[in-house]
Amino acid sequence: MMKEENIGVYIRQLREEAGMPLRKLSAILDIDQSTLSKLERGERPITRQMLPTIAKTFNVDEKELVVKFLSKQVAYQLANEPYIKDILLAVEQEIKYLTKAVNNK
Repeated sequence: MMKEENIGVYIRQLREEAGMPLRKLSAILDIDQSTLSKLERGERPITRQMLPTIAKTFNVDEKELVVKFLSKQVAYQLANEPYIKDILLAVEQEIKYLTKAVNNK
């Protein structure tokens, strides 16, 4: 299970545990080494599109990686909102509506 840490720190940990040089992972992700270094330090954001490649490269659960990534994004957005529970309930209803609308097309 992933620790409560920055996603970039987790990716660096995976890369180092695999003995993979920065240049190799940056090539796999099709980004330059300095960008990957900034991602690992939390100075630049990881993109959602990178997650499947990272999960496959290090043989980790993609679902866990995506859930951690998106939940952190939502948490940071809502951290100072006084109506968090109401917002999350409204989001849940909106997702149900959108899912139903997409499935009925």
